[in-house]
Amino acid sequence: MSHSEVLPVLESGVVPCCPPLTERPLSAEEAERTAAMFKALGDPVRLRLFSLVASHTGGEACVCDISDVGVSQPTVSHHLKKLKEAGLLTSERRGTWVYYRVAPPALATMGQMLAAWR
Repeated sequence: MSHSEVLPVLESGVVPCCPPLTERPLSAEEAERTAAMFKALGDPVRLRLFSLVASHTGGEACVCDISDVGVSQPTVSHHLKKLKEAGLLTSERRGTWVYYRVAPPALATMGQMLAAWR
């Protein structure tokens, strides 16, 4: 049973933090933020959790809907925390459940940075 409602993944007018990698060299601050995002996604469990949230109906998922990724619940919580710290996910507690959503700037940033390589 799903505990999610439909919410937009990206808000209009979201501006990514960094330019495409082929446009100009990143500043030290831009490189730090970008490396943290890609480092967080470098773990297979985190990548799978991020994908589960991003592909969930409306781009939002209850932790109860995404916790079956082959690791214990405390490990799932640890990985979700790392994704939040990297700026990739946001969360909201509703009663007993926590709902996760992809942070709007995250997809825009990664997409814009890699767009020139398509």
